[in-house]
Amino acid sequence: MLYERLDDGKVQCKLCSHRCRISLGKRGFCAVRENRNGILYTLNYNVVSSEALDPIEKKPLFHFYPGSLVYSLGTIGCNFRCRHCQNWTISQIDIDQASAIEMSAERAVQKALASGARSIAWTYNEPTIWFEYTYDCARLAKEAGLGTVYVTNGYITREGLELIAPYLDAFRVDIKAFTDEFYREITGAKLTPVLESAKFARKLGIHVEVVNLIIPTLNDSPDEIREMSVWIRDNLGADTPVHFTRFHPYYKLQDISSTPLVTLEKAYEIAKEEGLKYVYLGNVPGTEYENTFCPQCGELLIKRGMFSIELDKVSDRHACPRCGEHISIISGQ
Repeated sequence: MLYERLDDGKVQCKLCSHRCRISLGKRGFCAVRENRNGILYTLNYNVVSSEALDPIEKKPLFHFYPGSLVYSLGTIGCNFRCRHCQNWTISQIDIDQASAIEMSAERAVQKALASGARSIAWTYNEPTIWFEYTYDCARLAKEAGLGTVYVTNGYITREGLELIAPYLDAFRVDIKAFTDEFYREITGAKLTPVLESAKFARKLGIHVEVVNLIIPTLNDSPDEIREMSVWIRDNLGADTPVHFTRFHPYYKLQDISSTPLVTLEKAYEIAKEEGLKYVYLGNVPGTEYENTFCPQCGELLIKRGMFSIELDKVSDRHACPRCGEHISIISGQ
């Protein structure tokens, strides 16, 4: 799906914003889409490297089916080259060397239903790169009454997002930084396509939540965090949940220390100052910043602990019981 034949046997992929021009016998940047005789083939259509039943809060999604379980699937490969990738053992290896199983779209949805999950997510690595499989799964999932989730880097094209939008409920997108320099040097990509896809997802009526992993010295300046917060408020809406999460040394960034809690708390304060209603801190268990508070009166609405819901006053009514303020929650009930 989503490619164009060019001269001399080349093809251009239109699935992600790299828009690779691929010569005969070669693969795109993701390394899982190959030009064979002028036809673009996906190499990982039903190739599953990772499978789990997760709390939806682990994605993290805090305003989509709170307290529910999500059946999660991942594949091999990625269209980013993040130097701090937590799942590099599946995202940055060659599919020919991968340890994985094959699972049909029908089987995936059956397993999701049998597990008691309220939704199905394509996660752990970038879901866009096995678009055809996620598309087929999502159509079947919607027919079966399941919610559908992309946990994504946001590099999907407008064409791809528009095609899957009727079957996609949630778009949990990483805005990894707010500078082109970071994207170029740390991810091998660009910032603007990520912002455009997040805006377009919102326009298409898909639920959007944003994650920003704060890495000391690379994307932690107060000015950058403020600029990003303003952009989210003005382009995605003040009610968009935003998660600032703690970095730990990993993969090729092991020379950088973990994010200080004070840095995360400062990011929280900046985002709230700029009018974002629902701001959270992640990878710091036990903090009150995991909880949902009424943006109007401050009432504690949802209390979380270790990816579980300990108290929920709002999901069944979508309004603060104290002051009546509307709360943007998609209930899983």
